[in-house]
Amino acid sequence: MQLSQEQLHEYRERGVLTLDALLTPDEVEVLREAYLRDSSVQGDHRVAERGREEARAVYASHLRCPEFGALVRSPRILGPVRQILGRNVYIYQFKINSKPPFLGGGWAWHRDFTAWRLADNLPKPLLVNVGVLLDEVTEFNGPVVFAPGSHHQGAIQGGPPAREAASQQHLDPDDIALTAEELTGLVDRYGMESVKGTPGTVMLFHPEIVHGSAANISPFPRKLLIMTYNDCSNAPRPLGLPRPEYIVCRDTTPLEPVDGPLPGLPGAQVTA
Repeated sequence: MQLSQEQLHEYRERGVLTLDALLTPDEVEVLREAYLRDSSVQGDHRVAERGREEARAVYASHLRCPEFGALVRSPRILGPVRQILGRNVYIYQFKINSKPPFLGGGWAWHRDFTAWRLADNLPKPLLVNVGVLLDEVTEFNGPVVFAPGSHHQGAIQGGPPAREAASQQHLDPDDIALTAEELTGLVDRYGMESVKGTPGTVMLFHPEIVHGSAANISPFPRKLLIMTYNDCSNAPRPLGLPRPEYIVCRDTTPLEPVDGPLPGLPGAQVTA
């Protein structure tokens, strides 16, 4: 899998690129089943909706589930990532954001690199996010909304830190949210665009693009898998204790593509 020069140009100019139906329905079903198993495992890696038991985010599933471990090395994913960042990349963060029907909360407007610079002392925005739609995403169930091109904007201050962190398990976008004035100016300049699509659709987005999403007010689920790849030369340099490994992966060994079906599909290799 290789991006065309037109696709690379679109990613670099707009900060977001959508690849329709990159994964097959069978592959998506395998990943959904793996998520259902993993999201039931209790631990700090599982962030619940505020005041409820339903999962809001589940981190580092690729370290526990072979289906996700294979996905991060799939040539269809790793090929475009290496075109954008270079050959030597590793998984910096892996998470699945879930919005259950009727109650899945939104995510405040933010830039990912702002969080990573503050929390991990990450040197440069040499990363790319790879989002995989695990459910059909429409205008009703809380799609991610981007300000295309906003990654070209200079420094954005963001709102003041919350008096009390929104979560003790991860850095919630509420804690680094853009102010209304900042967002209004960005939207005036860049506009807004949501990514909707069928399960298996993949979106690549820049670590500095401004994005957020609304709550899920529909009877339909919205699960979004996000694999964040980092240049191996750009590892975090924490000033104090590093964040937990479920948030920031420690293994910076360059990933190599491994072709073949995902575990659980016909022809997949069985590993011990």
